[in-house]
Amino acid sequence: MSAYYYSGCADHYEEHYLDCCSLCRKSLHNSDIFMYRGNTPFCSKECRQEQMEVDEAREKNWKSGRSLRKSDAKNSTPNKTVRTGTVAVA
Repeated sequence: MSAYYYSGCADHYEEHYLDCCSLCRKSLHNSDIFMYRGNTPFCSKECRQEQMEVDEAREKNWKSGRSLRKSDAKNSTPNKTVRTGTVAVA
């Protein structure tokens, strides 16, 4: 049985975030809880490690994409002519 808490809305109760593993959704009642990033519960070291690896890969992809954009900006020709003005279309 899950524990529920009052969410602040009349007649609206939600499951507590420590009731199940954030990755596999296994119940955390009467078991050890492995926390990650302060408030994310996991049922095992393995589930927590899997989430950590997913987060690291996502962060690595984000950083590599960002560094590619910076290098593209460095490699662009600084003497390009840019035309500005107003265009009227009828």
